[in-house]
Amino acid sequence: MFLLEKLDFSWDEVHDVAEQLEHIKSEKLTNKLEEFLDFPTEDPHGDPIPDRDGNIKKVDKKLLSEVPAGKRVICVGVKDSSSAFLQYLDKQQIALGSGIEVVSREDFDQSLTLLVKDRQLLVSNKIASNLFVKVV
Repeated sequence: MFLLEKLDFSWDEVHDVAEQLEHIKSEKLTNKLEEFLDFPTEDPHGDPIPDRDGNIKKVDKKLLSEVPAGKRVICVGVKDSSSAFLQYLDKQQIALGSGIEVVSREDFDQSLTLLVKDRQLLVSNKIASNLFVKVV
């Protein structure tokens, strides 16, 4: 979260740098960063961050591919955190917290027509199977 929110890294860049930072052994530094970030409960990809005692906040989420037409959802995470997928989402203006309406589903290939920020978007079942959402 520090890389994303404070250092302006994009969400497709944070994984590799975060992997390197995980090897820092300073408990004081990690505690100060956690406090500075107001004790985040999820990372930039929507995955839970355990608290100091190892407790993980449970999030009720499902894959967008499982959501029926006519439902409104909020993007809460990604299954695929590859740079290519995250860059695709950026191009489509889909990020954590984005509101999405499932307009329709194609019987043939299960692709979805979505309404995102007042514009329609057709996404494949592969895309929908890699986006975690919460029904609103």
